[in-house]
Amino acid sequence: MAARKTTKPSKAAASEPVKCGPCNGTGEVARAVRVGRKQRVVGQQSGICLACFGSGEATDTDA
Repeated sequence: MAARKTTKPSKAAASEPVKCGPCNGTGEVARAVRVGRKQRVVGQQSGICLACFGSGEATDTDA
């Protein structure tokens, strides 16, 4: 029986920054724009993500 080759996880993959959840790493989130008395939705506007402050990388929420 041949010996099994095992591979160790690469260190480069572990050091990659984790994407932010709400913005999926883009740094921007979309909000619905409502107008009129009935407050109907007419479009969307984008703004920076407040979870990562526009960087796109997840931050520690424990601090």
